[in-house]
Amino acid sequence: MNTFLWIITVILAVLTFVPGMVKVVQPREKLLEKMAWANDFSQNQIRAIGGLEVVAAVALIVPGIVGFVPVLVPLAACGIALLQVGAILTHLKRREGAFIAINVIMIVLSVVIAWGRFGQYPL
Repeated sequence: MNTFLWIITVILAVLTFVPGMVKVVQPREKLLEKMAWANDFSQNQIRAIGGLEVVAAVALIVPGIVGFVPVLVPLAACGIALLQVGAILTHLKRREGAFIAINVIMIVLSVVIAWGRFGQYPL
């Protein structure tokens, strides 16, 4: 089970880190080409969302590797789930139902990681 949790943790970290970095480094106008929802947020809000995603992705991996405050791993998973709930609400508001599936998948991965790392399979 530990190996399974690590695999989905790495998958979730990548699915969170890459778009987070894009939001941090790309100007809002460039993001609008592929992320219409960015029109509802300021540049600073988009960077804050991206920054939270990057920090959460790092917190999924680093504590488990270095053994420093391993409780951060399930907490980061909970944070990612909350970010995805916000993404779902944004997509629903914009009537972008097709984008919700990936958010739901990420919530499921987050819940499994939090369940495992808070429960019987801590780091």
